[in-house]
Amino acid sequence: MLRFEVSVEDLLRSRFALSPALDLCLLLRSLIGQGQPLPRAWAARLLPAFERLRRDTELDAALALQAPHGGPNFVAPPPRGLNQTWADDLAMIRATPLEAARLEFTTTATGPSARDPRVRAVLDSPDAVSRIAEAMDQAWHELLAADWLQLCAICERDVVHRVGVIGERGWATTIESLHPGIAWHSGGIEIDFFRGGTVRLTGDGLLLIPSVFVGHVAAHLEDPWPRTLVYPARGTAALWGEQEVPQPDTLTALVGRARARLLLALDAPASTSHLARSLAMAPGAVGDHLAILRGAGLLVRARSGRSVLYRRTPLGDALVVGSG
Repeated sequence: MLRFEVSVEDLLRSRFALSPALDLCLLLRSLIGQGQPLPRAWAARLLPAFERLRRDTELDAALALQAPHGGPNFVAPPPRGLNQTWADDLAMIRATPLEAARLEFTTTATGPSARDPRVRAVLDSPDAVSRIAEAMDQAWHELLAADWLQLCAICERDVVHRVGVIGERGWATTIESLHPGIAWHSGGIEIDFFRGGTVRLTGDGLLLIPSVFVGHVAAHLEDPWPRTLVYPARGTAALWGEQEVPQPDTLTALVGRARARLLLALDAPASTSHLARSLAMAPGAVGDHLAILRGAGLLVRARSGRSVLYRRTPLGDALVVGSG
């Protein structure tokens, strides 16, 4: 079992972040069969470009550094917050000193693929860092960039939901909601499916990162990362097409397919732009449908910072539950 000892100071400093570089690494692990399996349709769409990148670029050198349960820190630097971009990550990757990268090579590039002459030529070169960074940048633009706005919207909605739970029911409930094997017990977070003993956060707090590419919870326990939990974002099943609105069904027949999708998606507060990205709908159409649902008493809206968030009313909840 792994246990995080948590103080009041830790709770005050705990925060959420997004990590484009980590999600890219998780996607690459999935594509080489070392991570969470991708849905068949996504794999079929991405594999041709992935195989071409392996042939035509030096991506295999970056892949040789990945393992089922981890990889080098320099290709997935710790994110600073929810506004982290791939450009931010790429700049940090490129700024890695060669000596630091080579220290990580010795512990991560240990599999058979690391002995391939093409891979070895990259890892042993004086410009290894820039060559790996370039390969990852090409992989980002070919494999992930087109979907990132939608994936990011799902993760942002997850954070909005978790923050709401913190406000309504506290940190303990929020942490336990990340996974059934996580419990808040005697002033600490206990994870029964990890080994690691007791880890003290020492006032630095816990970093929480939602991702669509993990099916389980992962942890970072060593510097330079803060102590971190990476967890599956809510709404991932809908992204993979595993929760389609049935056709025909009561809710769809009553309000129409587009409005039914919006009502189902609003199990947590979301803005018009978040809904448009996560459901791949035009923002104008989303706004029109939300106005109609709100006029019918199924939604309410409230301002949160710069965003206007919509959420279901009790009547909207009853309609969704009653149609299931």
